[in-house]
Amino acid sequence: MSAAADGFRMPAEWTPHERTWMAWPGPNPTFDDPEDLAASRAAWASVARAVRRFEPVTVVCGPGQSAQAAELLGPGVDTVERDLDDAWMRDIGPTFLTDGKGRLAAVDWTFNGWGAQHWARWEHDAKIAAQVSDLAGARTYASELVNEGGAIHVDGEGTVLLTETVQLGPERNPGWTREQVEAEIHAQLGTRKAIWLPRGLTGDYPPHGFGTLGHVDIVAAFARPGVVVAHHQPDPAHPDHEVTREVIGILRAQTDAHGRPLEVVEVPAPTVLEADGHWADYSYINHYLCNDGVVLCGFDDPRDEVAAGIFGRLFPERTVTLVDARTIFSGGGGIHCITQQQPKV
Repeated sequence: MSAAADGFRMPAEWTPHERTWMAWPGPNPTFDDPEDLAASRAAWASVARAVRRFEPVTVVCGPGQSAQAAELLGPGVDTVERDLDDAWMRDIGPTFLTDGKGRLAAVDWTFNGWGAQHWARWEHDAKIAAQVSDLAGARTYASELVNEGGAIHVDGEGTVLLTETVQLGPERNPGWTREQVEAEIHAQLGTRKAIWLPRGLTGDYPPHGFGTLGHVDIVAAFARPGVVVAHHQPDPAHPDHEVTREVIGILRAQTDAHGRPLEVVEVPAPTVLEADGHWADYSYINHYLCNDGVVLCGFDDPRDEVAAGIFGRLFPERTVTLVDARTIFSGGGGIHCITQQQPKV
């Protein structure tokens, strides 16, 4: 039986959470310099503290690392030790589900290091989803689909956003058809309509450093049923100008699972065009919704406050908190990538 057949579905991120799960950066190819590792740990800790203002946070640490982590995380953030390779809990962790009857479940997607990329290690991370699911007391559904939490975004009412270069790419699911991928996604998440985007942002692909090959959660995300926030690169000098124009056009032409035309709220990219010698993929779309809060990526950029204003209008009942995410992005992701919500049941 699949999760959906057993009555489970993935709730939207804006529904109440029991807690947030994160993973602690440890020495690995992503953080191969001691100064980079220290800066990354400080950045992860800043996000954990920002989220902890609104809900409980548990950080999974590598063996022997929890004491040092606790010093940076500060009071009120829980830690637990498990073997880890990297620190992107959105992708290595479980996708939590509920059934509306007080039961919690989770999908354990197959994880292969974002398409078996040369810099990735995943011997331990491939097992983290099942371990976190067990720690949360959830029933685990194992899926043969190679997928990550950052590659999906749901409205909680039957619609899911996907990208072709992730789920249909030869690096993850060679031989799978679009129909097979959709069937498995729907069977695990309880969705019934998939909206496919062709690709992610330019900086998310080689040779632009660490990347996921096109995760959707840096490009577009549901803000509420029928409403999507979308990354917009206004500068024609950046290749994402054309990428985001195409994505926004596709979204505006779509309807959700209930047949509602999508309202698309464009969020302009930061003014910075390059970072670490590559095209920047800095994006405000990679935010995290927690109980009564929005934790938003900041870049010390003039458009930080523009983005904060947009999210403040979208979520007037929540407190918007900007957290500097430049160090996180240098490792290949953003705030949404390092957090994973456990919904209340």
